[in-house]
Amino acid sequence: MEKTITNIAKGVIISLITTFILLFIFAVVLTYTDVSETIINPVIIVITAISILIGSSIGNIKIKKNGLLNGAFIGGIYILTIYLISSILNWKFGLELQSLIMIAVGMIFGILGGIIGVNKK
Repeated sequence: MEKTITNIAKGVIISLITTFILLFIFAVVLTYTDVSETIINPVIIVITAISILIGSSIGNIKIKKNGLLNGAFIGGIYILTIYLISSILNWKFGLELQSLIMIAVGMIFGILGGIIGVNKK
């Protein structure tokens, strides 16, 4: 049980670090190119999906069971963490369609990452 909790925490931390790195790269691209700002929301969704997939895969490599559940936990905790950070930084932050899409993406890609991680040799 302790090993599972540690690996879930590891997966969430890896997901968050990956997100910050990819968002920094995207911010640099936005700053120094003529990329339209209309792509910001789709890119954020893709970055979130990739980050959760990576974190969930790595977090579930050593667990070797319950990849669906552990992956969903990683995705859910990640989304909750991002939601809390966003709420602190932006008092007007609320649940909208974009938020619901992010929650669904987080859970789905967490589950996929969990499946990949458990089955990785």
